[in-house]
Amino acid sequence: MACAHIGPASLSKPTANDSVYREDCTQCFDSIDDPTGLDVCLKCFNGGCTGDRAHSQGHATSRKHPLVLNIRRTRKRIVRDEPPLKMSKLAIAAETETDRYDTILTVKCLDCGIVDVDRTEPAIASVVDAVMSANTFSRKEEVKAWEQEITSCEHILTMQQGEPRKIASQSLRHCSQCDLQENLWLCLECGNLGCGRAQVGGVSGHSHALAHSKEASHGVAVKLGSITPEGTADVYCYTCDEERVDENLDSHLANWGINLAERQKTEKSLTEMQIDQNLRWEFSMTTEDGKELKPVFGPELTGFKNLGNSCYLNSILQCLYDLPAFQARYGSQLPQHWTADPGQDLETQLRKIGDGLLSGRYSKPDTDVTVSEHSTEVPHQKGLAPSMLKHLIGRGHAEFSTMRQQDAFELLQYLIKLITRSSHPLPLIDPTRPMRFVMEDRLQCLNCKKVRYSANEQDSIFIDVPLEELPAQEGEGPKYKPVSLKDCLDRLTGSEVVERTCPSCESKDGSSKRQLFKTFPEVLVVNARKMAIVNEVPIKVDVPVLVDDAPFDLDEYLSKGQQPDEESLPEDAVPAAPAFIVNAEALATLEAMGFPRVRSEKALHATGNSDANAAMEWCFAHMDDPDIDTPVQLSAPSRATTAADPEKMAMLEAMGFSGPRATKALKETGGDVERAIEWLFSHTEDDAAGGDDEAAAPKDSAPAGSSELPAKFQLQSIVCHKGTSIHAGHYVAFIRKKIDGEPTWVLFNDEKVVKAGDVEEMKKFAYVYFFRRV
Repeated sequence: MACAHIGPASLSKPTANDSVYREDCTQCFDSIDDPTGLDVCLKCFNGGCTGDRAHSQGHATSRKHPLVLNIRRTRKRIVRDEPPLKMSKLAIAAETETDRYDTILTVKCLDCGIVDVDRTEPAIASVVDAVMSANTFSRKEEVKAWEQEITSCEHILTMQQGEPRKIASQSLRHCSQCDLQENLWLCLECGNLGCGRAQVGGVSGHSHALAHSKEASHGVAVKLGSITPEGTADVYCYTCDEERVDENLDSHLANWGINLAERQKTEKSLTEMQIDQNLRWEFSMTTEDGKELKPVFGPELTGFKNLGNSCYLNSILQCLYDLPAFQARYGSQLPQHWTADPGQDLETQLRKIGDGLLSGRYSKPDTDVTVSEHSTEVPHQKGLAPSMLKHLIGRGHAEFSTMRQQDAFELLQYLIKLITRSSHPLPLIDPTRPMRFVMEDRLQCLNCKKVRYSANEQDSIFIDVPLEELPAQEGEGPKYKPVSLKDCLDRLTGSEVVERTCPSCESKDGSSKRQLFKTFPEVLVVNARKMAIVNEVPIKVDVPVLVDDAPFDLDEYLSKGQQPDEESLPEDAVPAAPAFIVNAEALATLEAMGFPRVRSEKALHATGNSDANAAMEWCFAHMDDPDIDTPVQLSAPSRATTAADPEKMAMLEAMGFSGPRATKALKETGGDVERAIEWLFSHTEDDAAGGDDEAAAPKDSAPAGSSELPAKFQLQSIVCHKGTSIHAGHYVAFIRKKIDGEPTWVLFNDEKVVKAGDVEEMKKFAYVYFFRRV
């Protein structure tokens, strides 16, 4: 029986820009390895499962795309006389799918009901060939997995080199300031040779190249030992504080009498060192007596594949989907969600992750792993590949769009923002709302004793972990005195004196400032910052923060609010246009922590120019602002009352904001709609009193969180990190689960899901905590 749908209306060839989803379903993790295979739409190349979820049929019906290519593969069983060679992380294996799998292709028409359309039809044959030869969506990600996306910059493109001269060969043998003969960086602007920063793995360095860059304001340097005759090398721009590419490296080196063709690579590149470092930071997968930790399987016990450097994403997703609100919002019990392009829809991909993690249908031993017949070892899972969600999260983001390791907490904050802005039609709710609460600041003049209270809605807190280094033991690295979580909370909520002129009594004695909780969330997210400065470089250190598994209360940290006998401070007078002089000490602190100068100045400008911690939080909260790297204005913007842009007001009104609060939000953020939305969410207490349309102001929903006592919390999950930088190393998650009815800590180490060993030992690597109110 001939199919009536064979023709241009139902067939297309993929172009280089098309994503071809021929590995797993765009709406669940069923794949071509399942017994009935995967259907790939021959019109838009969506991948749809063919099992009980019937996502292929649903897509065909909703999009009127009846023709599909069914792909089904089985693993070839190959008997090896020798163990396979260890795969290098620096190269993509040449082994093809044909070497590993038997693949069966069938064309079907889901409208006509024909299950074996003739593939030799010329119109179909060419389309099938194009679909099978195109790069798949996940393959694109795999190719980039161990490649850093490095570009040039304006400092290299506009670099002015000094007068040409030949540097004597003996001058290239060691640092100009010390005797180090490795890790040497040549300033391309003046020819100075300085040693680099010390690197993990025993690479020495005293940062003389960095010191020269600061003293001479020269930004671009090349690592001598990394130069190859082909023209590749490690080029670093100290001004950008980023690794870069110099397309004219040969001529820039020739300016100093160095012939590129004569150079030989003698040292590892920065990328190679990063990979070596990441591979070293492994969490123990054995018990104290050396036995392998036992893999566990079932609902809520599913692992993720590591897509290269994606452990930071994997660990955060495991903790989020352990929360009841995420399970309710994105759980497998939800009705089907049809959209034109499921692979590019955030809601669909969040549901796909929820189904994959919570259902248990993919939590089973990897049958492709060969285990000795005499072994009692159970293979780990294959793990789910969250490549579609990772793509959506990173789309348009300078950091998360790359395959480099990223900060897990920054990812969490960004993901919360994306989810909050997505649509949540009733009765569904925003699953991040249980994390929200209100912090209240109390400011009191030391002279007249008048007070001012202000509130700010948050979804997490930073705790500054105090560092007290213990006496060094021979042959061991530095160790630090353990601190309790209470110590950190006491520091967070402690009183401090800030320099300011009182708007009431005009005293310059300053004011005391303290922040406490006005409400508590259902889920308290805590980020522990453990940083030390070594050779002018911020290094993450492992300070044990003692957190009991038992519930504890936070009652003492609840603000009592303004008391009847307290007199209010008037608002600060706004100067006409004061010059902005950055706080040098706070700026140095932020730069030492790795923040670029422009962002540091902007953060200090936005947070009062005195508190480095507040500025750091501002940086994290605004890291995806489109103007984050635009230099700060050197004078304060005028706060004169001006009419709001009607078009921008209409955009805010479309989101449910109107009246004086929307007007004030635009004024407070310089007319930036994106930042105005953030301002409205973070200033729920601000009623914009005095506005010209107060009666029209919308009624806010109840404040986030609850002030009811007692406020008892219990540790539910932690994201742990090993490594000297939050942008390198390895992340895992420990989550409290019930197995056979008993509370048990489970380690989620990418695809390895096991009953945890010594959790107390692992807690010293904790970076992000999730506490649940009990």
